[in-house]
Amino acid sequence: MAESPTPTDKLARRGLMFILSSPSGAGKTTISRMLLEAEDEIKLSVSVTTRPPRPGEIDGVHYYFVDDAEFDRMVEEDDFYEWAHVFGHRYGTPKGRIRNALKDGQDFLFDIDWQGTQQLYQKDQQDVVRVFILPPSIAELERRLRSRGTDAETVIEARMERARSEISHWDAYDYVVINEDAQACFAKVREILDAERMKRQRQTGLIPFVRELMS
Repeated sequence: MAESPTPTDKLARRGLMFILSSPSGAGKTTISRMLLEAEDEIKLSVSVTTRPPRPGEIDGVHYYFVDDAEFDRMVEEDDFYEWAHVFGHRYGTPKGRIRNALKDGQDFLFDIDWQGTQQLYQKDQQDVVRVFILPPSIAELERRLRSRGTDAETVIEARMERARSEISHWDAYDYVVINEDAQACFAKVREILDAERMKRQRQTGLIPFVRELMS
C-alpha cells in the first residue's frame, strides 16, 4: 500500500501565542530562555516600550524602544494587541506581522503580566495559551529578588507588593506551574506547548489528510 505523501508530523498547523506570566523573581525569564533555546518553531514576541535601553539591549531584538509620543500614536491607531503601565513605563505588543505568521504555523512566546494576558486573550482567544508560573513560597520569591543584588530596598518592597497582586490572578490562566526547580518546571511547560500544538482545531492540515484517508 502506498504511503501518504504528507508525513503526519509535518501536517500544516496554525501557530499559537504562548504566554508565560509570573511575579517578578518566580522564573519566567529563565523558563522563557530555556524554551527559546530548545524550540526552533517559537520566537519571542518583541514588545514596544517607553523605558530606556539597559546595557547590552538592542533595539528590535530585546525591545522596540520608542518615546511617549510614538507610543501614544500606536495606541491611537490600534497598533497593539495589548499594552500596560509597568513600574513607570509602558509596554505593548505590536500586532504587526504576528497574525499572518500564525497562519503559517509560527508560534510566539509572550513574557507579559496578567493585565496584558487578559487584553491579548480578549482580542484573540483561539490562538492564546496562558501559563502562570508560581514560586514555591513567598519567602523563596523574596530571597530570589534579593539575591540579584541589583534593586534598592524600596524597589524590592514594590516588587513583593506587586507579586502578591499578580498571584491573586492565578485562576485567569489555562495552566499553573510551580517553579521549585527550573528544569522540572521547564519540562512541564514544554509538555503544555507540545499538547497545545496537537489540538485538533490548530492542525489545519488534518482536513485534507483525513479526506485522503477516506477517499
